This record gives sequence, structure tokens and C-alpha cells, in this order.
Amino acid sequence: QVQLVESGGGLVQAGGSLRLSCAASSGRTFGTYTMGWFRQAPGKERVFVAFISWSGGRTYYADSVKGRFTISRDNAKATVYLQMNTLKPEDTAVYYCAAESYGRCWPASTSEYDYWGQGTPVTVSS
Repeated sequence: QVQLVESGGGLVQAGGSLRLSCAASSGRTFGTYTMGWFRQAPGKERVFVAFISWSGGRTYYADSVKGRFTISRDNAKATVYLQMNTLKPEDTAVYYCAAESYGRCWPASTSEYDYWGQGTPVTVSS
């Protein structure tokens, strides 16, 4: 079992940047998890944003954020990050981090993740 706590959300103007963090309670096993970020806009389903493999050697992004967002991780700190640049109003959502513990090769759907944080809201004003 691992607990995930996101932070770093807030209100930002379009074109601005934010850095989200997700700290895991289980430091011993964090380095074995693929970590993902998802987001859920009001009235919409939760959708994939990005994932990073346990080593950090493989990353994958949704087309909507490619080139603007960067996912990274620090296994020593049991933390995963999402650097968000050139933010747009359509990026407004609650952002969730998630951990995948089965070693799936390409986890890009909510059903493939085992542990979830409580979310941190991001609002981008125009």
C-alpha cells in the first residue's frame, strides 16, 4: 500500500507555469512503480496526461500536453513531478498522480493504476 499526496496546484494566468509534486509514503517501493499524472476537468472524465517508468528512462505524454509538460521523478525523495509550461485555459482541471505496481509496459488509462492521490486543482485564467 502506498499513499500519494499531490501539491503545487493553484491559479495561474494563461502562458504561465506551475510545477506539481506528488510525494509517496512508501519510499522503499516507490522506485519500482511507474508513475502517472491524470487530470479531470469539471463535468468530464479523468484523462491521461503523462507517465514515467520506474527508472525515469521512459516517458509518454498525451498529445494535448506534449512539448509543454514534463514529467520527472526523484526516487531518493519518493516524489514525481509535473512541470507545466505555456498553460492554457483548457488545462484547468484537478490533477491526480497515480502509481502502477504491476510493471505494465504502457499504462495510459485509469484502470491500469493501483494507487491514487487526492488531487490538486489547477486553474488557468485567460
